[in-house]
Amino acid sequence: MNYRSLLCSVLMIIPFIAIAQQKDSTIKVDEHYITLSEVVINQKLDIASFIKRVKEDTSFYKAFKNLRIVNYTSINDIRMLDKKGRTEGSLKSKTRQTIKDHCRQMEVLEQKSTGDFFDSRQNYNYYTATMYAQLFFTKGKICGENNIVGNREFDVSGLSGMEKHKGQLKMLFFNPGKRIKGLPFISNKTAIFDKSMADDYDMRIDFDDDIDTYIFSVKVKPGRENQVVVREMTTWFDAKTFEVTSRNYTLKYDAGVYDFDVDMKVKMSRVNDLLVPSLITYNGNWKVMFKKRERGLFTATLFDIHY
Repeated sequence: MNYRSLLCSVLMIIPFIAIAQQKDSTIKVDEHYITLSEVVINQKLDIASFIKRVKEDTSFYKAFKNLRIVNYTSINDIRMLDKKGRTEGSLKSKTRQTIKDHCRQMEVLEQKSTGDFFDSRQNYNYYTATMYAQLFFTKGKICGENNIVGNREFDVSGLSGMEKHKGQLKMLFFNPGKRIKGLPFISNKTAIFDKSMADDYDMRIDFDDDIDTYIFSVKVKPGRENQVVVREMTTWFDAKTFEVTSRNYTLKYDAGVYDFDVDMKVKMSRVNDLLVPSLITYNGNWKVMFKKRERGLFTATLFDIHY
């Protein structure tokens, strides 16, 4: 091997040697052990302050509330499946929300349904679809809404039946990882930062230099699955604003009278000074007492967002 070939070989393996020499570190914050990647260590990030921001974050919930005050077009794809994965009912539509004089209205531009998605009165046959409609569809004119995040505590006390169940679904969507009042059997199993759950999770902070984003990941430890609701959650935080820019999470639990197994992915976009969800995907199934099991997939793609 000549000198030039030897030099090229050395230069090629140097990056791999550097990667191999990278070292993670683990610190303890409020009884939780958190692994830090080397790049995070080198940035001298104040970990305690970062975790406090994560615990107190409202940007994820506020992004959904921002949808109440902006114009946008949405492509909606909802499919309900049987136990063999075959489509029982579906809805594909294109809708446009418009804001005028502090009121919002929705226009259906295109729509096609199949199977038993609707009943004979054009009501939804599935509570998964009903929940989707409450989040993304508007009937008539709705006025006087705002995007203010007030009390961050979600509470379904005072509700009953399907309204209570839909409230529980919303709580799990908007507040994954936080304690939720009024959620039977599992309210103490959703708060991933509680000291009582310190032994249930592996936590890690990374940094993506390409998009200037901190990545906080939480994953249940092997053997602790039955103790928790949030099985896995990865959140991307803007390094400058610490707002949530994306989140993927898996929620799973069997409480006897109901059970669920849900995967959610939410990607945000910025419109001027507002953060709004631009892509939401859902894959999951639910079973509640006196209702048949529902297996559903949905994707909401939002664009042409402006105000």
